[in-house]
Amino acid sequence: MPKTDPRVDAYITKAELFAQPILQHIRKLVHKAYPEIEETIKWSFPHFEHKGTVCSMASFKQHCAFGFWKASIMKDPESILEIKDREAMGHFNRITSVKDLPSDKILIAYIKEAVRLNEENIKLPSKPKAPAKKEMPMPLELAAALKKNKKATATFEQFSASHKNEYIEWITEAKTEETRNKRTATAIEWLTEGKPRHWKYQQK
Repeated sequence: MPKTDPRVDAYITKAELFAQPILQHIRKLVHKAYPEIEETIKWSFPHFEHKGTVCSMASFKQHCAFGFWKASIMKDPESILEIKDREAMGHFNRITSVKDLPSDKILIAYIKEAVRLNEENIKLPSKPKAPAKKEMPMPLELAAALKKNKKATATFEQFSASHKNEYIEWITEAKTEETRNKRTATAIEWLTEGKPRHWKYQQK
């Protein structure tokens, strides 16, 4: 028996009428390809797992999506996987009917390939680390205000470039001089209290 999840049943039932047969078809093929696959809901849409995520499907108002977790390293003999320059979520563009999907035979072969990668513990290549953010040019208003407040300056200097940039961007994005001055005054007040720009959203 397929290892189904009632939450996936509910997801399909709530989908648009055109989407329901598409989702049911994908679900059926996934379990046919590998009966040990288990269902779950992640990020509010159905995922299929076996020793890690294998694939996922989702429905929207006018189309469905289906994609593989490790599509970028899967064998693609039919050249059907859309990895780059995608116009929609998933790897098969906008799916509006079952006819938009590859044949059952091809799709089952691709699902088996995705399972194989997990079975053999083949991982996705690690993403290169993003270069460290450079500090943006200091607005004159902020520079002048910091010179008059040692405590605020000390806080600002302890921040990483990204935290400094949050204050700098906030001030430079102001459209009027009055707003810039107000934001500068608020920035100095918060910095004096040792607060980062987005302190209101930090967990207490």
